[in-house]
Amino acid sequence: MLDAFDETLARARAGAGDAFTLLYEDLSRPVAAYVRTQGVPDVEDLTSEVFLAVFTGLGGFTGDQAGFRSWVFTIAHHRVADHWRRAARTVPVVPYEPVDDDRTVPSAEAGALDSIGSQEVAAMLATLTDEQREVLTLRVVGDLTVEQVAQVVGRSVGAVKALQRRALATLRRQVEAEAVPQ
Repeated sequence: MLDAFDETLARARAGAGDAFTLLYEDLSRPVAAYVRTQGVPDVEDLTSEVFLAVFTGLGGFTGDQAGFRSWVFTIAHHRVADHWRRAARTVPVVPYEPVDDDRTVPSAEAGALDSIGSQEVAAMLATLTDEQREVLTLRVVGDLTVEQVAQVVGRSVGAVKALQRRALATLRRQVEAEAVPQ
């Protein structure tokens, strides 16, 4: 959270590059994490789209820091939905041909070690419904309140609480099942 949010926002609206940087640095990692949990393959690209929309729309934003955070995640939510709509209409990508590729890649061992933690989290999140996963990641990764999540996903506060409760119960059962020795 930014200490001088109002001042930083005013400076960003006036075109101060360092103020844009502060706003970006404050929220880019949580937004990227949210985008990643939604299964978007090019996280950096979509995160950039989100912040481009944020910076071009700064003049129309009114509110405090919590409202700003909610507004940014609303934009992220819409960009993710747009991504999946476009993907559904896109012609499939041509298959990868390793013979034509002269790039180098890290070893399989290094790649496996780097992805162990994220694979476990992704596997656990994959057991949730899309709505549960989205609510949980907005609450945990996005650090949004229940009310802000309800606004972002377009549901009632009660529905968001119920989705969160069910998601946490599912994850708790998974963790407990893994902890029991076989």
